[in-house]
Amino acid sequence: MRNRRTVTTFLAAGAVAATLVPALAPATAAAAENPLRQYLQQKPTWKRCAKDSPATFQCATIKVPLDYGRPGGKKIDLAISRLRSSSTAERRGVLLTNPGGPGGEGVSMPLFLASELPASVKKAYDLVGFDPRGIGQSSPVGCGLTGDEWNWERPYKAKTFAKDVKWARTFAEKCGAKQGDRLRHMTTRNTARDMDVIRAVLGEKKISYLGYSYGTYLGAVYTQMFPRRADRFVLDSAIDPKRVWRGMIQVWAEGAEPAFARWTEWTAQHDAEFGLGATPDAVRKTFWDLVARADRKPIELDGTSLTGDDIRAGRAVFFSVRYAAEQIAELKRAAAGKPPATRKPGTPPRRVPPSFARAVPEDNSVAAFWTVLCADTRAWPRDPDQYRRDAIRDKARYPLYGDFASNIMPCAFWKKSGSEPATVIDNKVRALVLQNEWDSQTPLTSGVGLRRAMKGSRMVTVAGGEGHGVYGAKSCADKTATAYLTTGRLPAKDLTCRAAPAGKQAMNRLPVPTPPGIPGLRQGF
Repeated sequence: MRNRRTVTTFLAAGAVAATLVPALAPATAAAAENPLRQYLQQKPTWKRCAKDSPATFQCATIKVPLDYGRPGGKKIDLAISRLRSSSTAERRGVLLTNPGGPGGEGVSMPLFLASELPASVKKAYDLVGFDPRGIGQSSPVGCGLTGDEWNWERPYKAKTFAKDVKWARTFAEKCGAKQGDRLRHMTTRNTARDMDVIRAVLGEKKISYLGYSYGTYLGAVYTQMFPRRADRFVLDSAIDPKRVWRGMIQVWAEGAEPAFARWTEWTAQHDAEFGLGATPDAVRKTFWDLVARADRKPIELDGTSLTGDDIRAGRAVFFSVRYAAEQIAELKRAAAGKPPATRKPGTPPRRVPPSFARAVPEDNSVAAFWTVLCADTRAWPRDPDQYRRDAIRDKARYPLYGDFASNIMPCAFWKKSGSEPATVIDNKVRALVLQNEWDSQTPLTSGVGLRRAMKGSRMVTVAGGEGHGVYGAKSCADKTATAYLTTGRLPAKDLTCRAAPAGKQAMNRLPVPTPPGIPGLRQGF
C-alpha cells in the first residue's frame, strides 16, 4: 500500500442569504425579525485554549446554523480563537486568519502568526483564528475511511482504472452514509457566512483578513458576498476562482513541468555538489531512470518503500531547487544501496500546535478536503470515462503528474442535491494578492487569475520566490503587505520584487502546506 498523503483544503437565493447578517446586531425591532439574531448576539465564553498554550491565547465555541436557509434548524459548533492586540490605543480591529486546505485547522493560526508578523500589525489587530465548519474542533466530519481509501493520489493505469473508479465511488458513498444531509452544507459559501457571524459576535462592523492558499478563495468569496464588511484583505498564494476545483488540482501538473525543467538546469550547474548530471538532459535522465528503477523494484528510503509513482507524486519538491536536489541525491544513494549522506536533506520545520481535548476523526482532513471540493461546485464530470480520457491526455502533456491530477476523483459520485452553484468572483473590493513565482500548490497563473477577478485589488509577485506562503516568510513582499494592513494603502499598480537567488532561500516556516519531499507530505491548497 502506498503511503498516505493527507491533504494538509448553497442556497438558491444566495444573494438574499448574504444580506441576512447585519453589520452589527442592534437591539431593535428590525434585529428581532432577523432569523440569524440568535447567532449574532452570542457572547463567547473565552478561556485558555490548552494547558500547553500561553494564557493570553484564548478560545471559545459559538453556534452557527448548519443550513443558513433554515437558521432555526440544526446548529453546529464553530471553534474560534484570539490573541488580543498588544496596543489598546493603536488597535484597529480584528485580523481573521485561515491557513488553507480545505481541511486546515485554523484555531492555532494566531499563535503561529504571532511569532512571524511585525509588531505594528499585532498592535493594530486582534489575531483571530477559527476551524472552518467540518474541520478540527468545529463539528468535524469523518467518512470512516480505512487503509488505502485515504490515498486519493492515484496515477492512471488501464489495468487499475476500474479499481480506482470503485475506490472513488466507495469514498463518496461512505461520506454520504456517515454525514448524510450535512455534506451539502460543508461549502466555502457557508464558511464565508460563518465568518460574518464571527464578525458580528466580535462586535466588529468590518473584518480584515489574512488567508493563505485555499484561504484566498474563502476570502474572495467573502468579499463577493459581503463586500461592505471587508476591510483590509491579504490573499496570499492565490486560488484562481475560475478553476475551482478540478482545474486547481490539474494546475499542479501544469505548474510542475516548468518547475522540473528549472530544477534540471540549476542542478546541472551544481553537479559537483549533487552528482546528478552535468547537463539538464543528464539530470532529467537520472530522475526518470530512478522512476523506472523504482517501478521495477521499489526503493527503500528512510524506512519507506517507494515505487516510481510515489516518486512522481512528490512533484511539488521541484519548486525548491536545492531541496529537490538534496532529495533526489538521497534517492539515488538509496537506489545504489548506499547509506544516507551525513548531511541531512533540508526538511521543512515542524511546529506542534496546542493539544485540544475534543476528539477529531482520524480521516478528518482528507474527508473535509473532498467534502468542500465536491460540494462547492457542480462542475465535476459524472462520467468515469471522461476522467480516463483526460488522464491519458494529461499524462502525455505533463509526464510528472498529469495522470494523477486528471484521474477519477470522489466528486464524480458525490450526492449533489440541494447544493448551491459555485460563487462567481467579480468585484472591486480593494485587496492585496501576494504570489511567489515558484509556488508548488498555487502556481503563478493562479494568482494572476484571482487578481483578474478582483478588479479593485493589487498584486505583488515575488520573482524567483519559492515556497507556498509569502507574508511572514521574510519575503520582499512583506513590507508592502504590512503597509497595507497598517495604513490601508495599496500600491498604485501591481508590483514585482525579487527573492534571494534560487538555492539560497530558506524553507518556509509558515503553517501552510510546504513543498513535500519524496514521498509527499501534505497535498492541499
